[in-house]
Amino acid sequence: MCLSAAFSSLKSSKLISWRTTGALQQTLAGCIELTGKTLHSGKVSTVKISPGFAGEGRFFEFQSKLIPASIDFAQESPLCTTLCKDGYRVRTVEHLLSALEAKGIDNCKIQIQSSDSVDTEVEVPIFDGSASAWVEAIEQVGRKEALDHCGNNAEKLAPYLNEPLHVSRNDSFVVAFPSLKVRITCGIDFPKVPAIGCQWFSLAADDSYEKHIACSRTFCVYEEVEHMRNAGLIKGGSLDNAIVCSASKGWLNPPLRFHDEPCRHKVLDLIGDLSLFARSGSQGFPVAHVVSFKMLQELKLHPPGGSLELICCEPSFFLNTMLAYEQTV
Repeated sequence: MCLSAAFSSLKSSKLISWRTTGALQQTLAGCIELTGKTLHSGKVSTVKISPGFAGEGRFFEFQSKLIPASIDFAQESPLCTTLCKDGYRVRTVEHLLSALEAKGIDNCKIQIQSSDSVDTEVEVPIFDGSASAWVEAIEQVGRKEALDHCGNNAEKLAPYLNEPLHVSRNDSFVVAFPSLKVRITCGIDFPKVPAIGCQWFSLAADDSYEKHIACSRTFCVYEEVEHMRNAGLIKGGSLDNAIVCSASKGWLNPPLRFHDEPCRHKVLDLIGDLSLFARSGSQGFPVAHVVSFKMLQELKLHPPGGSLELICCEPSFFLNTMLAYEQTV
């Protein structure tokens, strides 16, 4: 089973129809370049984002290889969203793509370089664990109408959900309902981690992404940190780029930016993941009410067979559940 096949099922079904938004496609008004440490490899990478042509959409350039920011190239990976093409991988793309989608940057070229010139895998910098650095950089350069190679503009389309969709896996689910506008509702329940507990947060299309979502940081459970590092993950993780919660002692690096910051961060990630539905410079996030829920019933400190099922920071859960959906169609 592959994610591209799952997406093809949606594209060929009657679930989605593409309609005009009444707006024109946009791009950056200038270039952005940021350098920072990465979460999982711990290496330093540099990202340069340049204006793009209308109809080209968002795409990465790594080692002279072009990798579209599309679900057709999404690959399942633990604790982050990864794009892969011809053996080259770009990891932890969700925060950057979330900011680009929310700020209406439909077309752009994202060049990314690792500190090691021979790497076939690179990771987007984590910064403080939120999307704030990207949002601030986008706002500094601004945006403009995107033109194609012939100098023509292009209308922006959006995927509209025509009928309800439900996908579940274990204690998690995503359900989407047809709606006249975008709305996102996320819930998490960590009964074994009382300081997190059960949280819900909902965001409407006309709510401020910058105010309510962009500055929410990734989080993890302290008791799972050692196992994640033994699995080769979060080598660059620290109290400066994540909020860490202990099941017994509570938050280790307060204060939180919101009392429900973990749940808001799930909204941030979901926007980034769903941005991968974009095509040809059109909107990625579907016009629907999308509801996502994840429960952590127990701390998986010693998973059987050495498998890894840690969902505390950076889960690309929607992409994973698309696999389950494919098996039902």
